[in-house]
Amino acid sequence: AGHARRRPRRRPRDRRQLRSLGLPSPKRDPHVEAPGNVSCEWIPAPYEQFGDNDYGNHDLGNRPLSQMIDYIVIHDTEGSWDTTIKLVQDPTYVSWQYTLRSSDGHIAQHVPLKDVAWHAGNWYVNAKSIGLEHEGFLTAPDAWYTEAMYRSSARLVKWLARRYGIPLDRQHILGHDNVPGTTATTIKGMHTDPGPYWDWAHYFSLLGAPFHRTAGASGGLVTIRPDYETNEPVYTGCETAGQECAPHGSSAVRLHTAPSDDAPLVKDIGLRPDGADSTTGVNDTGARATTGQQYALAGRQGDWTAIWYLGQQAWFRNPRRRPTAVYGKGLVVTPKPGLAEVPVYGRAYPEKEAYPEGVPVQAVSPLPYKLLAGQRYALGLRTQGEYLWATTFDGSGHIVVRGQDIYYQIQFGHRVAFVRAADVRVRRSGR
Repeated sequence: AGHARRRPRRRPRDRRQLRSLGLPSPKRDPHVEAPGNVSCEWIPAPYEQFGDNDYGNHDLGNRPLSQMIDYIVIHDTEGSWDTTIKLVQDPTYVSWQYTLRSSDGHIAQHVPLKDVAWHAGNWYVNAKSIGLEHEGFLTAPDAWYTEAMYRSSARLVKWLARRYGIPLDRQHILGHDNVPGTTATTIKGMHTDPGPYWDWAHYFSLLGAPFHRTAGASGGLVTIRPDYETNEPVYTGCETAGQECAPHGSSAVRLHTAPSDDAPLVKDIGLRPDGADSTTGVNDTGARATTGQQYALAGRQGDWTAIWYLGQQAWFRNPRRRPTAVYGKGLVVTPKPGLAEVPVYGRAYPEKEAYPEGVPVQAVSPLPYKLLAGQRYALGLRTQGEYLWATTFDGSGHIVVRGQDIYYQIQFGHRVAFVRAADVRVRRSGR
């Protein structure tokens, strides 16, 4: 018998088109930190000195040994893939750990997970989080928020959550629009992505952690869960200020001061210190609760449900035949007996006595909101006061300051917030 004839090895003549598809490479760059079931490449963000003793665009760290990673923050880029990749390679700009491409879900990693990227607009959250930027614009979800990107992102987040022990819930998986301002003056400048058109219910189903009812009507909590396709609140400003956006499904419900569509929207005194009402603007988070967020039940009347929100009672339409929320149970915080109000914070910083010599004391600055007696807010996590001092290019001089003060993260408004454990008591939601 003759020898079997070998088949000729065929190779593509032009590999540029293959590279543009972002297909998995048989051999990954060793810097890449991602699961094997996603396409991921290494495009490093620069760690460089420039100017007058300045540097960028992230900080060296040793996480999780130096600090726990508690959060994964979901962003959209508000720009194209090419523009975003150019920005993250600019040492004078900010950074994040991963960028995901809209067309096919391909991922680029920029910052090692042990290091601290500058992405959330809140230094406390930066130090304890991983940032994912998704290519797209929040006002054009159908063009940019593709199924390929959702699926790739969910695979990555599941892998990260397992690696660092991060619970798959909306207290730990935050949108950039859920990250609080650090002080009263920074609230207005906080970002609003990925916006009301990001499909959180679908995303968490892909994560294997769908939102569902966990208690009866006496459970004391509600989890926001409208039907994305049919929930179409009116938004304005997608193309022109004041102009109505095209009807579209949304993850968010709108909050009123009374159980009526004609009642004013609840106020956000952080966004509008003059006391003006919130608006229907697509970037106005002042009267918005979003899928997966849990709030303490504050009342029911007909087809309407009230929650405690930014220090006030806020009502949203929740008809029994087409519910926009489901009942739940858990832990809530409320002011300790004898306290009429409790300050609320945008970061969980240590007390001044915790700072060693040479590290500037960071002010524990309350936000302009108050948690009032008789109100309850869903408890997200318990954390020790902590501050990462990282102001030098040489990372060996960075110091993590830990205090004795304990903080609770709560779902206070559309954004999370923190209260000192010494000011509140924790109780079961149904009592």
